[in-house]
Amino acid sequence: MRIILWTAILLALSSPLIVCTDPPPAVPAQEFPDVFAPPEGRPLRIEDYYETPNLRGLVVSPDGAWVALAIAHPVEETNGDIHQVWIVRSNGSEPPTPIQHEGEDVMAPSWGEDGRLFYTKDGRWSIDPSDPVASLRSEVSEDPRGNVSPDGFWVASLEESPRMEELTPALSEFELRHEERFRGVQFDWLNFQRDGAPFPNPDPTARNPREIVVIPAEGGASLEGDETAEATRLTDLGLRPGDPVWHPDSNVLAFTADPDWKDELRYGRPDIWLVTVGGELVRLTDDGWSYGSLAFSPDGRFLSYVGGYGTDMVKEQRLDHGGPRDLFLVALEAGLPVGLESGGAESGGTPPAMNLTADWDLDPSGPLWSPDSEHIYFRAEKSGGTHLFRVPVEGGPVEQITGGERSYNSIQISEDFSTMVYTLGLFETPADVFASELDGSGERRLTDLYSELREEVTLSRAEPLLYPSYDGTPIEGWILYPYGYDPSDGPYPMIVHSHGGPHSASGYGFSFKHQLFAANGYFVLQTNFRSSTGYGTDFKWATWGAWGDKDGEDVMAGIDYAISNFAIDPDRVASIGHSYGGFMTNWLISRYPGRFAAAAAGAGIVNWVSDYGTADIARTKETEFFGTPWEAEALDRLIRQSPLTYAGQVTAPTLFVHGELDERVPYSEAEQMYVALKKNGVPAKMIQYEGQAHGIRGHWNNVHRMLNELRWFDRWMKVAGEGPSEDVDGGDR
Repeated sequence: MRIILWTAILLALSSPLIVCTDPPPAVPAQEFPDVFAPPEGRPLRIEDYYETPNLRGLVVSPDGAWVALAIAHPVEETNGDIHQVWIVRSNGSEPPTPIQHEGEDVMAPSWGEDGRLFYTKDGRWSIDPSDPVASLRSEVSEDPRGNVSPDGFWVASLEESPRMEELTPALSEFELRHEERFRGVQFDWLNFQRDGAPFPNPDPTARNPREIVVIPAEGGASLEGDETAEATRLTDLGLRPGDPVWHPDSNVLAFTADPDWKDELRYGRPDIWLVTVGGELVRLTDDGWSYGSLAFSPDGRFLSYVGGYGTDMVKEQRLDHGGPRDLFLVALEAGLPVGLESGGAESGGTPPAMNLTADWDLDPSGPLWSPDSEHIYFRAEKSGGTHLFRVPVEGGPVEQITGGERSYNSIQISEDFSTMVYTLGLFETPADVFASELDGSGERRLTDLYSELREEVTLSRAEPLLYPSYDGTPIEGWILYPYGYDPSDGPYPMIVHSHGGPHSASGYGFSFKHQLFAANGYFVLQTNFRSSTGYGTDFKWATWGAWGDKDGEDVMAGIDYAISNFAIDPDRVASIGHSYGGFMTNWLISRYPGRFAAAAAGAGIVNWVSDYGTADIARTKETEFFGTPWEAEALDRLIRQSPLTYAGQVTAPTLFVHGELDERVPYSEAEQMYVALKKNGVPAKMIQYEGQAHGIRGHWNNVHRMLNELRWFDRWMKVAGEGPSEDVDGGDR
C-alpha cells in the first residue's frame, strides 16, 4: 500500500517521468509466492551457478513458425561451456527439441529465406526443421542469404583498396641488428589502446579504405556487360563504408561512412550516403550528428535512420547536454531523396528529413518497418524495462505496444509481423523464451529451462519503488527481499547496487549475484539515479559536469527511503557496483562517511585526471567535464568529482576488484584508492584478475568474485546468529 500511495503522491505533484500512449496490460508469465510467506524451497547456493544455463541468442524463422535457440551450459571442470541449439514451434504446441549432428551438439543457428535452419558443426549444414534427419545437407556458403539485391541480380560487398605506403629510411646493418634485438612495443598514434584488444591497439587510421562493389549473382554479367568481370565498383570515396542496404527496387544502396575516419583527433561520426547501381552518388547528411540503422520502407517510398549528436559537435559547441536520439524519415523518388540534388549535403543541400520522434522523449533502437510501410516499430528502454513501440510514417504520436513490469529482450519479429518472439526479463527467474502477438497478447511460454531450479530453490521477490530525491526529483528503484523475509526477524543488512554507464539502467532482469546476496540474508537495493536511460533526455543528461552529485544524492535518498519503509539496519548498509557503479561506490563512501559499513568497488574510477590519459576513452571527460586536464575549468571539475580527493574521509572497509589489463578503467585507479585507504588505516583488500580486461570474464572468475564479495560483506556486516563471519584475508579490523 505504501508504494501505491507514494506513486500517486509523486505523480500528482510532479511531471510524469515519461509521457506516451498507455500500453495494454501485460499477461503475467509467472506467478510467484507472497514475499511474506514461508519459503517452500531452499535458498540459492553458489553451486547453483553451474546448474543455470544461459540463453545466448534466438532467431525466428521468416514465416514465424519456428524459433532456434543458442544455449550455453557452464562447465566447472573446463571453465567453458557446452553449446547447444534447440528448436521450438512458436505456437508452443510442442516442447523444444535439441539439434544434433551425428550425435553431437551444434552451434550458430540462422535461417534461410526458404525456412531451412543453418548451423555449424565441422562445416555449415542445413535442415528442414519439420524433418531434420531426412533433409540434412551440406552447405558451401556460411551465409545462406548474404547481401543480395531484392531482384536477386546483385550481391553487394565491400572491397579493400590499397593505400600508399609511407617511405621508410634505409637502415644500416648496425641499426638493423639493434632493431631485431628490441623487446617491447613502439607506436606513434593516438588511439593506441582499446579495452580487450592486444596492446598496442593497431592504428585505426592505417587501415585500407574500402569501396562498395556489386557482384553479379550466380555468374551473371557485370554492369558493363562483361560476363567475365567479377565486380563493379560503385564508389570511389576513400572512406570505409559500412552496412550497405538495398532499396526494394534494387537500384540504390544506402550506407554509412565516417568522413573523418583518418583524423585521429576526431571522434567517429557516420554520415549517410546513397549510390545507384549506375554509380550516381548522393551524400544525405553532414550536420555533425552521428547516424545509423538505415532501412528502406518495403514500398520503397522512404529511407529511415536513427541519429544523435556527434561527440565533436558537443565539444565544439561546448554543450551542457548530449542531445536526443531520434528516428528520421526521408521521402524518396526512384530511390533517391526528394528535393536533394546530386552531391547532396556536400553541395550545400539540406536533408529533407522528418523527425518522427521529435515530441517523444526516449531513445529508439532497432527500427523495423511494418510490411505495409505504414509504421516503424522499434525498441526503447522505459522505466527499467525494454518495450516495443511504433510510430506512423505520416506523423503522429509514438504508441507503446507492450507493457507491464517486465522487459522484452532479444525481440525477433516474423517477416509477416504475425509473431513476436523474445526473452522475458524478470527479477525472480532467469530469462525464458516466449512468443505472442505484437501487442504482447496471446503470450505462450516456449521454454522452461529453469523449472528444476525453481522447484528446488525459492528465489527472492523484488518490489518496485518510487521515491523523491533530496530535491524532489522522482527516482525509480527496486528492492529485493532477503530469503525467508520476516520483518520481526529484522533489522536486516542491505547491499546497494549501482549500475554502470552511467547512461544505462537497472531494471527487470535476473541477477544470480543479487539473488545470492538475498539468499544469504541481505536486502538488495537498485536505483535508477539521474543519468540513467529510460526516463527522458533531461534525466539522462542531468549529471553533466558533475558526475556523482545529483546521482549520488539519488542513491542516498533511496537508501533513506528503504530504511524508513523496510526492516533494514541503518548501520549495516554496503555499496557495490562495477565500472560507473564502481565509481559510484568510491564516491559514496568518500562523500558520505559513516553511512556505509562495507563496500566492494569493481573497476571504479577514483581520479579523473589520471584516468584521462590512461583510459581508452577520453570523450566522456572532454564532453561531460567540459574539457581536458590542461584547461582550468575542466581541471577543477575533474578534481572536484574525483573520489580520491575525499579519500581521507572514508571509513568503510572496501574490497577492490579489477582486471589486470583493464584499459577502460585502468588498474591504477583502484590501486590509488587502495593505497589511500591503507595509509589512513581503513581496512581494504585488492583482487586483481590476471589477464582480464574491463569486463571480468570466465566462470571461475565469476564464482571466485561472488564468493569473495559475499565473504567481505559477511565479515563486516553480519552479527552473531546470522551466519559465518569468516576472516577472508587475515587483515586487521
